[in-house]
Amino acid sequence: MVANEACKEPWRYSAAGISIALRVTPRGGRDGIDGIEQLSDGRSVLKVRVRAIADGGEANKAVLVLLAKSLGVPKAGVKLLSGATSRLKQIAVDGDPTRLGEALRQLVSGQAKD
Repeated sequence: MVANEACKEPWRYSAAGISIALRVTPRGGRDGIDGIEQLSDGRSVLKVRVRAIADGGEANKAVLVLLAKSLGVPKAGVKLLSGATSRLKQIAVDGDPTRLGEALRQLVSGQAKD
């Protein structure tokens, strides 16, 4: 069911774009999006891994660059809202929320096929 799927999406729409709940794995061996994971508290997060280490904000920068590239938006349009020193982060992406949501769904469904 589509309605059920929407409840599991770890992103929220706003007038300016979307905000995404992430779980980041620094030093993950590669830069990539690994799909959606449900946390023990029931929240859904987008799993992201980056090669960068979690030191001096390097992993955060890599995550912002990866999301900008994956979603086809300028790097300046992707901002860290919270979780600078945590694996769990909130990211804001500026742009057309409908297009961004569709791009995220395609990225996640593409990962499911791998």
